[in-house]
Amino acid sequence: MTRKERYEYILNYFREHKPNVGTELQFGSAFQLLCATLLSAQCTDKRINAVTPALFNRYPSAKEMAAAEPEDVLEYVSSVSYPNAKSRHLVEMARMLVANYGGEVPDDPKEMTKLPGVGRKTANVMQAVWFGKAAMAVDTHVYRVSRRLGLVPKTANSPLKVEQYLMREIPEEDIPKAHHWLLLHGRYVCRSARPLCEQCAFDAFCPKLLEGSKLD
Repeated sequence: MTRKERYEYILNYFREHKPNVGTELQFGSAFQLLCATLLSAQCTDKRINAVTPALFNRYPSAKEMAAAEPEDVLEYVSSVSYPNAKSRHLVEMARMLVANYGGEVPDDPKEMTKLPGVGRKTANVMQAVWFGKAAMAVDTHVYRVSRRLGLVPKTANSPLKVEQYLMREIPEEDIPKAHHWLLLHGRYVCRSARPLCEQCAFDAFCPKLLEGSKLD
């Protein structure tokens, strides 16, 4: 199977079986999605969804969070990974939003990545999920699945290279959903340590013996 055929099969499968896919993070505004995405780095969405209701009830917008101190926010996010750094980033990010952007999340990814704690992946999540733009956020799941399924060559050995390759090969209209298709497939089927190959719709042609595949 050529790589083009691989893309066609996989994308057609997801279009048919998961047409209405989206993020599992819970949020009520662009600011809350930005906070949840920032918190989700190296942490499960389930854990983030457990802590954000109380966090957002206390700090529903950038204005309220900008008036807080990192130790105040830390009380709400202490159970997530790297809580000290993340609570500091949340407060600094909120203060910059209020000071420079009227409390609103900018839609320009270059402006977004100026915010403390906001990198390329988080900005791309915001672009795709909130602003509905064709942006591909490459997290650990997307990176792993793209390489295991042979969607990218082994020379695509960084998140940026995987992102650039996927952006070239996936139709623009599919890109926002494709992030979630690959992410959720990696989260629930093509898992890192114990992939559920018997449940995978792509097992028959998965290049298991190639470098970067399931048998590494």
